[in-house]
Amino acid sequence: MKRSDMLLSALRARLRASGWTARRLAAQLGVGEATVKRWLAGKGLTLDRLDALASLAETSLAELARLAERPGAGLAQELTLAQERALSSDGFLSFLFMVILGGYDVAEVARDFEVPARQMEAALLRLERLALIDRLPMGRVRPLVDRAIIWRKTPMRAQFEARMKPQFLDMDFAAENAVYVSDILKLSAQGAAQLAELIEKHRRDVQALAEQDRATSHLPQSWYGMLCAARPLDMTGLQQETAGERQDGAAG
Repeated sequence: MKRSDMLLSALRARLRASGWTARRLAAQLGVGEATVKRWLAGKGLTLDRLDALASLAETSLAELARLAERPGAGLAQELTLAQERALSSDGFLSFLFMVILGGYDVAEVARDFEVPARQMEAALLRLERLALIDRLPMGRVRPLVDRAIIWRKTPMRAQFEARMKPQFLDMDFAAENAVYVSDILKLSAQGAAQLAELIEKHRRDVQALAEQDRATSHLPQSWYGMLCAARPLDMTGLQQETAGERQDGAAG
């Protein structure tokens, strides 16, 4: 991303955080709303206008430049309850947000799923209004949330339970093309916490693998879902089996 694009992105994020909409800015500056939108897209934006917008966002050109140098800093680590509720209410919206987090081009999503331009634009506008993405010039999109986000609230977890979990439960683990590993471990509470950290590291490693594959592979690609999970095992059935064998042995 060019430095000018990152500067504009930082400005838009600061304006949103300060409650400024294109309509409010237009009224404040005495120009049309379309003019403000052009400025925020980098068209016709002079240094004086940039300085005026920065002042309204309660920041400075120097601070915007520093933010542009570290665009990943300050990204949200967790969504608000309202944001999660909005995402979980629309399956396509949540999927689109997830793939944007993954660095995928929205045009690629539109091609793969034959999404009409009007539907895609409506979804992007909704994500923008939720302060989850930033719209950049040339149709590009940048997430305003850290990719390593952890879903802690009920709405998105409930959506995973309803939409994603059945696909993993229906998976044929005996199929030759099934990709999975499994193991049985005995862990303390401390060991379980360390395991959770390893699973999170594995997610980041897989994300890096996907980025490398996207950049270097010339083979056709398919969408994959990944689930890494660990839980205490219910050993009741095994205990009943061993108890039954002990009774049979005693009877013999």
